[in-house]
Amino acid sequence: MKLGIHAMAWTAHWSDESLPLIDRVAELGLDFIEIPLMDVDDVHPGPIRKRLDAVGIDVVTSTVLGAATDITSADPEVRAAGLDYLRRCVDVTAELGASQVSGVIYGMHGKRPSSRPDEQERAWSAECLTRAAEQAAAAGIAIGIEPVNRYESPLVNTCEQAVRLADMIGAPNVRIHLDTYHMNIEEKSWAEPVRLAGERLCHFHLCENDRGIPGTGLVDWEELFGALGELGYNGYAGLESFVDVSEDMVAGTCVWRDLAPSGDVLVREGTAFLRDLARRNGL
Repeated sequence: MKLGIHAMAWTAHWSDESLPLIDRVAELGLDFIEIPLMDVDDVHPGPIRKRLDAVGIDVVTSTVLGAATDITSADPEVRAAGLDYLRRCVDVTAELGASQVSGVIYGMHGKRPSSRPDEQERAWSAECLTRAAEQAAAAGIAIGIEPVNRYESPLVNTCEQAVRLADMIGAPNVRIHLDTYHMNIEEKSWAEPVRLAGERLCHFHLCENDRGIPGTGLVDWEELFGALGELGYNGYAGLESFVDVSEDMVAGTCVWRDLAPSGDVLVREGTAFLRDLARRNGL
């Protein structure tokens, strides 16, 4: 299992000024950095790839769709804009030399409709993702569907719903990305979603229930890593905790109090805890 961290531990907006974070991740002994593509035009693959090669770590990407790129929208122009954006994310991911892009790629993040999503919205999502997956497959890229909690998406909250959407798309490079923070709210088991995702599992966000230091809260890490051990999971697993948040990140992360003494403390203690779990479960 490859253990890394999301760049949003320090910044919500990736730019060339974020390049020193790659060195920081390497110094913390992690295997990869996850780069957000929400502002995709500010993500310049050349300098990033050069810095990654210099320090010897890997990279994955992730993103979310917004109101202007919602592929579940009834407006065909908005859906087309969403598909164009996903294709742009695939291109940048490929230029970075990364093997996957994942996240809330199936509909608007933070959408609060007045009724439950219907089959038409799922069909629109699947149609756009099918086309994005075709482009991704040609570039050797996997795309990962990340279930998130009910306050962040009405469409995909559980692994079962993510698997259902992936089955609608029917492309082998469409995978599943799980997240313990969201699982803590929406799932009834720590092990069953892992088993359900199975070989399609491509990425895992490892967060405590409060997004603090892994091992200090309510997540049943033993059950979770037992299931990952059964699966023989050898993919990516990244810390996604928000500690060193700047003022412009507070509203977006909803972090209103200190979750750890510092980001580096969270990473050091969390990494030690997670690596011990991985070792004991043969990962």
